[in-house]
Amino acid sequence: MLSKVYSGSVLGIQGYIVEVEVDVSGGLPDFTIVGLPDAAIRESRERVRAAIRNAGWGFPARRITVNLAPAIIRKAGTGFDLALAIGILGATGLISGPVAGFLVVGELALDGTVKPATGVLCIALAAREAGWKKIIVPRANWQEAAAVDGLDVYPVKSLREAFDVIRGGRAGHIIRDGMSCKAPSCGGFPGLESPDTGETPADISDVKGQVHAKRALEIAAAGWHSVLLSGPPGSGKTMLANRLATLLPPMTKEESIEVTAIYSAAGLLADGHGLVEHRPFRSPHHTSSIQGMVGGGRLLRPGEITLAHRGVLFLDELPEFRRDVLEALRQPLESGRVILSRAIGAVVFPARVLLICARNPCPCGFLGDARRECRCSPRAIAAYDGRVSGPFLDRIDLHAEVPGQYNGEMTQDMASETSGKVFKRIMVARAVQAERFCGEGISFNGEMSPSQVKKYCHMTDGAKSLITRALNSLGLSARAGARILKVSRTIADLAGRDVIAEEHVAEAISYRNPQRQIYPP
Repeated sequence: MLSKVYSGSVLGIQGYIVEVEVDVSGGLPDFTIVGLPDAAIRESRERVRAAIRNAGWGFPARRITVNLAPAIIRKAGTGFDLALAIGILGATGLISGPVAGFLVVGELALDGTVKPATGVLCIALAAREAGWKKIIVPRANWQEAAAVDGLDVYPVKSLREAFDVIRGGRAGHIIRDGMSCKAPSCGGFPGLESPDTGETPADISDVKGQVHAKRALEIAAAGWHSVLLSGPPGSGKTMLANRLATLLPPMTKEESIEVTAIYSAAGLLADGHGLVEHRPFRSPHHTSSIQGMVGGGRLLRPGEITLAHRGVLFLDELPEFRRDVLEALRQPLESGRVILSRAIGAVVFPARVLLICARNPCPCGFLGDARRECRCSPRAIAAYDGRVSGPFLDRIDLHAEVPGQYNGEMTQDMASETSGKVFKRIMVARAVQAERFCGEGISFNGEMSPSQVKKYCHMTDGAKSLITRALNSLGLSARAGARILKVSRTIADLAGRDVIAEEHVAEAISYRNPQRQIYPP
């Protein structure tokens, strides 16, 4: 007897529908799964067998063949367990209802409990796109699925409960457009909302002084511009980077769904968590590999630059990163996406990040410091600078010096703006950009294409003359000139000006310091 159940899987971060065909026939007892399953799916045979028995049914002592279609795509993960069990129950005649009307996702424990699965949000998005209306998910994943409008979500905690839902009996809860519709026989669910971590965010006022660097972070947050903070050890570079998150505009619902889908596919979303509401902040260690940074591996997992999508990617101790790792980031930083082609397929990972880097000026850290002497030779300084290529540095919009802070300066009672006050100015500039780029497919000045730069970066004659002189005297590339224009546009937005003036260009140029001149090695 043949039964068909529909489930889903994830390739990269894109969900797709999988048809689970189950055939139960006469012959010697056997349980075979075909359709390019991985080891985790092949092991599901024992989980499904034990779950069916412990849920109160007998496991058929017959020949069972399961096909996962499309068979040309390799399947991975444990999310097919529930669909396999439902398919076997249907093929043995225990379920006579419309099994095909439900998309089924979930991992099974040996006692029949439904455990959470990865990529549920990605699968739910694919289900809506394919025209599905009903989806059965583990109770721990219900908030992910409920974030997708247009789906009736049935959260279940056991195989028996899923069986009842499909047979049309006790339906538990139905989540429609994020609202829980209680069935008479079940307890309540909380509303659809992300949990509050209870943490008090740090404030930019915690950093004493460093007015120049704080201004760079304000411009970066307002226009989505990359930043390089350079200064001696202990000057506050890491503190400043960590507090950038307090200045970023909140995510829209569409952006929250994008980010949550990435973390769901990567298995990094906590059980019972709804949409990710705060922009990600990723700070990978400098020993990270290319695969760890841009993604890949046997299952094509997203890397750090994708996990930081719509948020901050912080590279501390920039010259300590392997050169090939930094070079691999150049194209994603420019295009906002990572394209990986492997034997099992090609995937596209989003990678629109706000890059912030921190570095010391030399190996000992004290080059140019007024109170501590640098002990590095010119050759060592040249080698240290050479660890980061010019093309990579050329992609960074703002280069800000973070000078050393000393005891007398640290103990002074200096008035400093709070993150809340700076955030208000940023949101005003953000509103201007939202109106400017309505229908353009971008959100910030830093994302403008060359044609958009020409369209929106109107300058006074004095500003045009200044940027021309700067490009010639500093020997900057055409890319650097375009980035100066984008930064100038953001500075003008913060000042409430429609036309870029000379002072806006001058401030933008001040953040494009030419590389430090050193003695030849």
